[in-house]
Amino acid sequence: MPNGQWILGDLFRKDYGHAGSIKNLWELRWMFPCRRGVYPFHDGKFEDFESIFDHLIEKNINDPFSDDYTNAFFPVGQRLAKEAEEMESKDKEEAKKLYLRANAVLRLARFPYIGTDSKKQVYEFQKEVYMKGTKLWDIPITETVITHRYASNGDGSEIPLYIRQPNVVSDGKKCPAVLLITGLDGHRPDNTERTEEHLKRGWATVICDIPGTTVDCPANKTDPLSPDRLFSSILEWIQTQPQFDSKKVIAWGLSAGGYYAIRLAHTHKESLAGSVGHGAGTHHYIGREWLDEIGKHEYPFGLERAYCEKYGYKDFEEMKEKCQKTFSLISAEGEGVPVVAMGMKSCRLLLINGMLDGCMPVEDSMLLAEYGSPKEMRFIQERFHMGYPEANSVVYPWMEEIMS
Repeated sequence: MPNGQWILGDLFRKDYGHAGSIKNLWELRWMFPCRRGVYPFHDGKFEDFESIFDHLIEKNINDPFSDDYTNAFFPVGQRLAKEAEEMESKDKEEAKKLYLRANAVLRLARFPYIGTDSKKQVYEFQKEVYMKGTKLWDIPITETVITHRYASNGDGSEIPLYIRQPNVVSDGKKCPAVLLITGLDGHRPDNTERTEEHLKRGWATVICDIPGTTVDCPANKTDPLSPDRLFSSILEWIQTQPQFDSKKVIAWGLSAGGYYAIRLAHTHKESLAGSVGHGAGTHHYIGREWLDEIGKHEYPFGLERAYCEKYGYKDFEEMKEKCQKTFSLISAEGEGVPVVAMGMKSCRLLLINGMLDGCMPVEDSMLLAEYGSPKEMRFIQERFHMGYPEANSVVYPWMEEIMS
């Protein structure tokens, strides 16, 4: 930082103690959320995970990108999926729970980044299991593959989306829609609770993945302008769907997806009623000073490999040298990339995070107040990445006000 001080203070250089140790990660960071069934263990059960982590600890398996790590989870996910399938004809409610439990285990199997062949196989199986389970819901999730009309410069030609929408859309009545933009380790099958909350409010959900994270996002991960083309295709498609109220579309970007929610709030403001940058990075998060310390902070595994693969760099040193110059919304050198510093107006934009976020510095959200149109901000004291558990109690009322 210019004055040498981060809001994290001493925590900026503090080693949280779990880096490189699955034992420390489980005992210091993950056992508690696993018992409570919260991120990244949402929809799961402690009993499904305890034996897996006992095995990982006993065998001293500390590399999450190793096949040994992935294979510790995969058989449990397969077993739960088989039990769910067998339960469908006996107890539909129990089958639904088993499918979600299988989904949670498979999510952790492909954590933190789908960067190996085994994790790619797990992700394909996870999607298959998840969609099979959603068919049992009163309002299922459907997958729609749309044409990427604006594809160029190495983009793929198709965009797979998950859609969940209220059953009753009749008499010309349309429903608002939330464009949910996923993150670095959370993908389309990981958002059941959010789609439930949207349905309660009469909103549809359209879920997409971000560049560089899954095979399902066709955007060229090395091109900082590819998101503009991606969201042009998605938002144009939303506007053509008769069931959606095109005047009531809100983008909600989660973690790494928050960067894209902020970007499109500027580049596509005419297509959005509002946008939420939730736990978002904009500038400092890909700067050398921040990246030098990122491996010590709260994220469960080192972000170095995941970031390099997401942005397309050969190693972490190259990323530290080039990434901010290429992707920063404030200081990027490419034409049309630093949309915030260019002074572009945005739609209504909410920025929310925890003050002690060690993944995406809260300074990245605060920085936006210095440029363009006024932004709305809420930062939670003494909370880490994403500002949980209080954050959603801020986001939903803000969205309700806009949708109404």
